[in-house]
Amino acid sequence: MYRSRRHALGQHFLTNEGVLRKIVGAIDPKPGDVIVEVGAGRGVLTARLAEKAGRVVALEKDERLIPALRETMPANVEVVHADVLKADFRAILKKAGVPALRLVGNIPYSISSPLLFRALDERELLADCVFLLQKEVAERVTAGPGSKSYAPLGILLQNEFEARIAFLVAPGSFSPPPKVQSALLTLRRRPTPLHPGAADEPYRAFLRAAFAERRKMLWKNLARRATPTAITAAYEALGLARNVRAEQLSSDQLFALFRALQNQPC
Repeated sequence: MYRSRRHALGQHFLTNEGVLRKIVGAIDPKPGDVIVEVGAGRGVLTARLAEKAGRVVALEKDERLIPALRETMPANVEVVHADVLKADFRAILKKAGVPALRLVGNIPYSISSPLLFRALDERELLADCVFLLQKEVAERVTAGPGSKSYAPLGILLQNEFEARIAFLVAPGSFSPPPKVQSALLTLRRRPTPLHPGAADEPYRAFLRAAFAERRKMLWKNLARRATPTAITAAYEALGLARNVRAEQLSSDQLFALFRALQNQPC
């Protein structure tokens, strides 16, 4: 019963001591840090973070793990029974009394994408994020134009964060082992976004439309939301070929196209 519940949550416990040390090294906790950990689980990462960080807020969704965590964690760890997708980061930040939070954790595979979008939405409250998640998702976040992994999620996150894959983690480092390789993804918030306004819903909707059918020319995808005249004018202004696909354009070009279409009459 216990294993089936954890499987339903998509959680794989990290058991490799060497990998744990590398993760803590990548996070590099400082005495002044307030770290919010996603999915504390059995507390193996939590305890190591608490040794160096000023305070750790350990979020755990599985209520059966809460008592053991509260009994075993040091005084600078606050164990909270909560779903990270619903947690009140603003309240946590206010209580912490620091400029920004650090969000870290071994992320359940089932919430990887929703959590990344949550981090994007809460970006002004976060200094950085360090997530252990499936390699495929990490590649989507860090991909550039021309890659099959290049997608709206990565474009949006890279606009607000410096994103990189620190290292890969083999399935055997977990219990139970997942079927895929994992990666440690680091997101360091930029002092200013590459394109102000690019995290807002109008641009998100534009990207969803642009990448809706990857095999189609971008023109055809955009034709659902703009007139041929508007698209032609925007393409000519930016020097784009009519047969270009969304994944061939840089984030600068995509945002410029979005702005150009905004300036065209409907």
